[in-house]
Amino acid sequence: MTTTPADQNPRMSHREVLQSLTGLLMGMFVSILAGTVVASSLPVIVADLHGSQTAYTWVVTATLLATTVSTPIWGKFADLGNRKLLLQIALMMFVLASAAAGFAQDTNFLIAMRIIQGLAGGGMGALSQIVMADILSPRERGKYMGLFGAVMAVGTVGGPLIGGFITDTINWRWNFFVALPVAIVAVIMIQRTLHLPAVTKRSFKIDYWGMILLSAGVSLLLIWMSLGGSEFEWASLTSYLMVAGSVLLLAAFVLVELRAEEPLLNLTLFRNRTFTFAVIASLAVGVSMFGTSVFLSQYMIMARGASAMQAGLMTFPMMAGLLVISTGAGWLISRYGKWKALVVSGSILQVIGLFLLGSIHYDTPFVLVATYMFILGAGVGLVMQNMVLVVQNSVAQRELGVASSAVNFFRTLGGTAGTAGLGALLAVSIPNMLEDRKNELMQALASLGDKAAEVGAALNSGSLPEISSLPEPVRVILESTYGDAVAQLFAVAAPISIITVIAVLLLPNQSLSTQTRTERMRDEQGLVEVDPEHGLAAAAVTTEAAQPTGDAADAPQAPEQGKTLGSGSTAQQRPGNPAGK
Repeated sequence: MTTTPADQNPRMSHREVLQSLTGLLMGMFVSILAGTVVASSLPVIVADLHGSQTAYTWVVTATLLATTVSTPIWGKFADLGNRKLLLQIALMMFVLASAAAGFAQDTNFLIAMRIIQGLAGGGMGALSQIVMADILSPRERGKYMGLFGAVMAVGTVGGPLIGGFITDTINWRWNFFVALPVAIVAVIMIQRTLHLPAVTKRSFKIDYWGMILLSAGVSLLLIWMSLGGSEFEWASLTSYLMVAGSVLLLAAFVLVELRAEEPLLNLTLFRNRTFTFAVIASLAVGVSMFGTSVFLSQYMIMARGASAMQAGLMTFPMMAGLLVISTGAGWLISRYGKWKALVVSGSILQVIGLFLLGSIHYDTPFVLVATYMFILGAGVGLVMQNMVLVVQNSVAQRELGVASSAVNFFRTLGGTAGTAGLGALLAVSIPNMLEDRKNELMQALASLGDKAAEVGAALNSGSLPEISSLPEPVRVILESTYGDAVAQLFAVAAPISIITVIAVLLLPNQSLSTQTRTERMRDEQGLVEVDPEHGLAAAAVTTEAAQPTGDAADAPQAPEQGKTLGSGSTAQQRPGNPAGK
């Protein structure tokens, strides 16, 4: 089969790439802002809605849970359909859910809207990585890593600042309205500027059972982790039933995926060493990134007496480390094509940062806390961005959407599990610590005179107290308790992050491709251009260049059919689809 130059989708210029990325970057900013704008304001929001520590955890966990279960679904749809339309659908879902969340009257409704925001966030997170592969080769991506790093930093750091400012000066409800204009503009910009190669139309079956079983199994597991130890005992019938149900649902999911014609998650990807170890590393990174960032804001407010806006400013060093180091690393990767040493260094920095944060107290000098946060941010920045990059570089491009979303899925799964598990640990440890200091607390209350009954009732209400408004004798006790409790969470997360070090050390050191997804798809499918002057010789060179070398042999290979020159057949066989449909 011959192809014409029009079929080749020539490489985009730098200006065209920037134009295509405009709407995508705005969409990413919106999805990040949705998760971070309330980070520094959550204690205020939950207190205003009369929520508990469990509700505080669930406002965050629900979003991450929805993002987790929806990510592989978005990724699979991206391999089958119109990625541009999917991006716009995800953004519109975000717009509607955000508008509704701003009118919440209790934590239950707020959590429900955050779930829908999480579904939209799963789409933006997965699809943005997939679209990048459409227009940029793995080697080129480093040039633009700064843009994505800047968007991530502005959204992650600016979100708490914006949210804190709005909460302190206007009302926390406007946190959910502030990103709506940006989201609407992003939908329009994606329509006007993002031009993607057409997806080859073919018949397929949607794996509904896979979606249901994965969502149910993962959700039940994460709910168990979130509520265990607070709503029910770990060693109880309820706990055992939830774990057993989750295991059965996930086992059923594996069986369904092995037989599905179009599996939601192609389990054969785990034969690829790069994919497997990237998934393991991403699980541990998720705990470090999501779990710690959520509770850092709570540390600043509950242990250091910061306002919502101040808490956003005080967590800036972590995001600064992520932005500066990941941007520099992206430039080095693009220039030299080397990535593994940077990723290994990042995993080690991540462990060091968590261990250091595990040693802080409520009165630790802030310059030390800021240094520890910067180290952790630098480590996470070096690892997190590059896991998707190395996976996209190693897998067959027909599976790129599933593989990319799988890495995001497991990273978010780690973050959701980390937030739920660490939140459950915090909910249990704080009452225990206060019980140990009961006599000291009673003496502090007794010193308040007439205010003792009022302060005691506030502490026993089950809601998060407003630390800054408490009298000094009681406030110091609570600040030190929260400071020690949050530090304990970092000390627990630190050993888990050692898994990341081991996983990235075992990643094959595969060279980065200089081809976009479209170009690699053409090579994998055996679509070669027959030069009218040089005939089969030119075609042979093109086909030979498509063959993997060195560590690239670790990646799943394209089917043999369609590689024979002049065969006239380019049918691509798929599991369960022998006709190549």
